[in-house]
Amino acid sequence: MAADLRTKAVDEIRMTHLFDMVADLDPRLDFGAGPLGRRVLFGAAGGTFDGPRLRGTVVPGGGDWALFRPDGVMALDVRLTLRTDDGELLYMTYGGRWVIPPELKADMTDPVKRHRIGPAHYYFRTNPLFETGSERYAWLNDIVCVGSGYLVDGGIAYSISQVM
Repeated sequence: MAADLRTKAVDEIRMTHLFDMVADLDPRLDFGAGPLGRRVLFGAAGGTFDGPRLRGTVVPGGGDWALFRPDGVMALDVRLTLRTDDGELLYMTYGGRWVIPPELKADMTDPVKRHRIGPAHYYFRTNPLFETGSERYAWLNDIVCVGSGYLVDGGIAYSISQVM
């Protein structure tokens, strides 16, 4: 009987599309190699997001304080401000990992070739969380999301889904 108490039925994890986002990036700032790896800031210069329940713009000034680890994996540390089309502010944070297979590293550093590489060829996943004081969007404060990223010309794009 004790084993039955430790095993409970759980809901299947489902997801629903929240929004797609494109963030335009400023030229990167390279802090150099530190004790944990090479720290680089990819500053947000603007952008847009659009989904069934919310849409708007990426406010310039946030960014990704990425860490290129010695094993070649990029650890993401992103903080962005989103402004909805009705003027509300949303604080979006996420970590994540971007893993590029060794055979693609040279092409991913080439500014012409890297945007042509399909996202199915690398692993780029995030875990967005939100904060807002907006009553209309307060539901965002209590959800967990996952995102899949990919490169676009001049920036980065994500498909964000809410975990149900």
